Amino acid sequence: MGFFTEMGDAPQLPAPEIKAQELQRAFDVFNQVSLELTQAYEALQRRVESLTAELAVANGELRRQYQEKEALSERLSLLLQALPAGVVVLDSQSTVGEANPAALRMFGEAVIGCDWGVTAREVLQATDAPEEWLLGKKRLSIAESPLDSAGGRILVIHDITAAHELKANLERNQRLAAMGEMAASLAHQLRTPLATALLYSANLAQPELSETARARFAGKATEQLKRLERLIQDVLLFTRGESIGRETIPAVSLVGEVVQTVEPLCREKGVEFGVNSDVGDTIVMGSRKALSGALLNLLENALQACEGMEEGRRVMRLAVEKNDRWLQISVRDSGPGIASETQARIFEPFFTTRGQGTGLGLAIALGVVRAHGGTIEVNSRPGEGAEFVMRLPAGDGAQAVGENPVRRLGE
Repeated sequence: MGFFTEMGDAPQLPAPEIKAQELQRAFDVFNQVSLELTQAYEALQRRVESLTAELAVANGELRRQYQEKEALSERLSLLLQALPAGVVVLDSQSTVGEANPAALRMFGEAVIGCDWGVTAREVLQATDAPEEWLLGKKRLSIAESPLDSAGGRILVIHDITAAHELKANLERNQRLAAMGEMAASLAHQLRTPLATALLYSANLAQPELSETARARFAGKATEQLKRLERLIQDVLLFTRGESIGRETIPAVSLVGEVVQTVEPLCREKGVEFGVNSDVGDTIVMGSRKALSGALLNLLENALQACEGMEEGRRVMRLAVEKNDRWLQISVRDSGPGIASETQARIFEPFFTTRGQGTGLGLAIALGVVRAHGGTIEVNSRPGEGAEFVMRLPAGDGAQAVGENPVRRLGE
């Protein structure tokens, strides 16, 4: 008989054979795991070698960058040491953290660690020029820039004493040259009327001269003397200037005054005069007398340009309007126009194209307008007349115009 189990007819292997099969399977699993571990180790080893190579490259790049930054830092340090300008580094509390040798020579070694605001108030004196200060006899220019997001700042301080002295000397020489040119021009302008007045005055001494001729010579001498007086007054006004006041001047009244003065002259000369004014309650601030004189100079200049034209072509126009915060006054004539080379010199003192002119009317007008913060421009072509455009800062109603202090003509 064979052996059978209680559960069925399947044969039962002996226990030693079962253990051998299990042991074989365990060995197979171990071999498989061992193979996988070996492969993983080899892959890890290759990855480590790759990372090591990459790290070596990265270290080399970092070393190169460090060397470059170290060299740059050394160059910057040498530059700051040799820089003639002072450099002061402030933290967010305005405390002086660093200063180069030039700055230390200016403010002393004790400036390190001090509050810059206190130091500046103690040793620096403000000048009339922005960002320029006096340190004893030295004149300094200080430029400030933000240093970092934490609120630090860096100050670059230049000693401009020599440059300021050169500039002052240049301006002095330019003024002397201008005075020389003015003196020469003035002598030329004075010579003709003075010689004429002397001639007429000499004729008055002739005993055989009739009363009619004596009165005529006296009148002509007086006329030349008045011309001299006007010339001298114009020169004084141009060179010495007059204070620009702070009157509140309605534009309507300013225009009305000059129109009343010019209209009779235009009728006398046969010049058609048109006025177009739309200024409302616009006001300007300054000197009524000076502005009226400047505008009259422009109108008289236009009137004289029209005199030489034939009948029917003597036309002069005055247009006044408010443009943003500016009062724009245009004076246009139908005269012969102004050549481009003449336009370049038309505002120069003593420059005139008329024999009886002083050459100061337009120069004075330009000085007045500039002193009020405005401008004058000229637009002209030969044969097409000329237009002078005056622009002045303006406001509405009682609004004050401008914050600039009182200035003088020619400044």
